[in-house]
Amino acid sequence: METVVSGIRPTGKLHLGNYFGAVKNFLKMQKEYNCYFFIADYHSLTTHPTPGDLHGNVKQVLAEYLACGLDPEAATIYIQSDVPEVAELTLLMNMNAYLGELERTTSFKDKARKQPENVNAGLLTYPVLMAADILIHRAAKVPVGKDQEQNLEMTRKFAGRFNRIYNQEYFNIPQSFNYGEELVKIPGLDGSGKMGKSEGNGLYLADDEKTIRKKVMKAVTDQGPTEPNSVMPEPVRNLYTLLEVVSTPDTVEYFTEKFNSCEIRYGDLKKQLAEDIVKFNAPLRERILDISADAAYLQKVVNMGKEKAQASAAKTVKEVREIIGFKPF
Repeated sequence: METVVSGIRPTGKLHLGNYFGAVKNFLKMQKEYNCYFFIADYHSLTTHPTPGDLHGNVKQVLAEYLACGLDPEAATIYIQSDVPEVAELTLLMNMNAYLGELERTTSFKDKARKQPENVNAGLLTYPVLMAADILIHRAAKVPVGKDQEQNLEMTRKFAGRFNRIYNQEYFNIPQSFNYGEELVKIPGLDGSGKMGKSEGNGLYLADDEKTIRKKVMKAVTDQGPTEPNSVMPEPVRNLYTLLEVVSTPDTVEYFTEKFNSCEIRYGDLKKQLAEDIVKFNAPLRERILDISADAAYLQKVVNMGKEKAQASAAKTVKEVREIIGFKPF
């Protein structure tokens, strides 16, 4: 069974875009591959070196992914900082990563421009840490978004370079893995683009009913169609996309007919959409709250993941050390 590795940044609550994107992918992958899903708390320090509540963020994202269906029996779910071998492999891989190639990465240049007062060494060597996360489990496949494709290419480069330097075919050359081409891209409520944390346009799985209704009722629309069968502007199309993933087909058909006949009342559409999102979200939110309150279960999951991840990581680091030449007297 091929190994898949993917990281989860503890940077906030999951929104519907996450659920219909990464989470849906993970739920499929854990049934078909040897999956390692880790909460990337080391990575979060590159942009937030003094987080307000790192432990709380880790706990939140862990509870939410478990509530969505990640299965600690089927996949290895662990916290990155619980596996010290990751840090050691990063150090060893850093010795064969060169300043020029790290400085040229798009992610480094973008972050350095956005946070000029915090251009730290961890930001520069982010691709090496990412490579260590992947290579430490000898992964064959890595699901990545567009923004991480270059960093995965760096991982491939580091793995191949290690193999050449030490004349060993040790590391797999991991392949990009797009499991979810058929998945719907969930738009935000601001009229354009996708749902995201930084955009402030998201509907979160942990949102209560009042918050969901308030957000949906403020969603951007237009003045309404003036001719039958008009093309939907993007903000309106976005609302219909949300409707399609949470509402019944007859509800979608009803409001589509209203739009095409120029009889649409966006207030009615938003009210229906809000109620359907509340209905869809309620069981997820209830599970999130239950799991968040179950300290014993969370500890059990973390311990189980740590044990399985460390077994894999320790084997890799031991073998890498021997290949490099670190041997006991």
